[in-house]
Amino acid sequence: MKALVYHGPGQKSWDIVADPKPTEPTDIVVQIDTTTICGTDLHILKGDVPTVEPGRVLGHEAVGTVVATGSAVTSLAAGDRVIVPAITSCGRCAYCKRGMPSHCQATGGIGWVFGHLIDGTQAEYTRVPFAETSVHKVPDGLTDEQVLFLTDILPTGYEVGVRNGRVKPGDVVVVVGAGPVGLAAIQTARLAGAANVIAVDLADSRLEHATRFGADHTVNSGSGDVDKQIGALTDDGADVAIEAVGIPATFDMCTRVVRPGGVIANIGVHGAPTTLHLEDLWIKNVTITTGLVDGTTVPMLLRLVQSGKIAGELFGTHEFGLADILSAYDTFAEAGKNNALKVVIKR
Repeated sequence: MKALVYHGPGQKSWDIVADPKPTEPTDIVVQIDTTTICGTDLHILKGDVPTVEPGRVLGHEAVGTVVATGSAVTSLAAGDRVIVPAITSCGRCAYCKRGMPSHCQATGGIGWVFGHLIDGTQAEYTRVPFAETSVHKVPDGLTDEQVLFLTDILPTGYEVGVRNGRVKPGDVVVVVGAGPVGLAAIQTARLAGAANVIAVDLADSRLEHATRFGADHTVNSGSGDVDKQIGALTDDGADVAIEAVGIPATFDMCTRVVRPGGVIANIGVHGAPTTLHLEDLWIKNVTITTGLVDGTTVPMLLRLVQSGKIAGELFGTHEFGLADILSAYDTFAEAGKNNALKVVIKR
């Protein structure tokens, strides 16, 4: 088969590799019908994730069709359309039983294995371990584009941003960073009952997307005193400040705009240390949360997609054929220049 293979920092190619097959009784093999690229893939290519070895097939988000099953698989069969999420769950270890498959012990202590510890989904086929406790069947009538982003960004925005942030009806929510995950937080914050959602970003194009995803107000963080602008839009600061960038400046902004008794929910992947100003925060009764997506809310989010309450297809701004995946990488790597959110890569 053909697959997108990582050959070390800065090196990737569309190669011929061995076809996958079930190697454990709980495995399935899925024909990849639709996949996408994540910012994490770009970090891997920069050499930021040394646990990814050269020769690894990248990708951890897909919708596909089951073509083979292991001997222990009884609830899935060839021909089933399935969502292949970023997180794999054995369903039996202590962390999976706690609802934290992001730390599944059977997969090495981390649920993110595709394109990381095993070959991933940017390929014509992929092997899925622990299939019955990991994948989700696609209901009839839904397109791949509607469900593709349930694999990662939608549950990340909801679980790590909205749920960890304890967003409740009537809350004022500030989302710093209007990239795909920030937009997922905006979309699901409205579903949680937020009365006022404020999006902050440096790019006007992303702020326009934020309005489409449900933001009530937008603030360009390069347009002056952001704290003052946010203060003018709130009575006493944000009930919940969601950090969706992953740099010290945006985390610091969240600590300044959150009200006393509020929550800072960190989604961003931080590659550098930041200063936690406890000299200011200790008296504010502020809660700070962090997290890696577990994907346990995918069934609920899938029902919301079915009912039309979530428009998952809004995230896909550019479409490519699977054989053109290198062009898709070029477009996604220059997302700002191309006004790209997520690329949809179809078989």
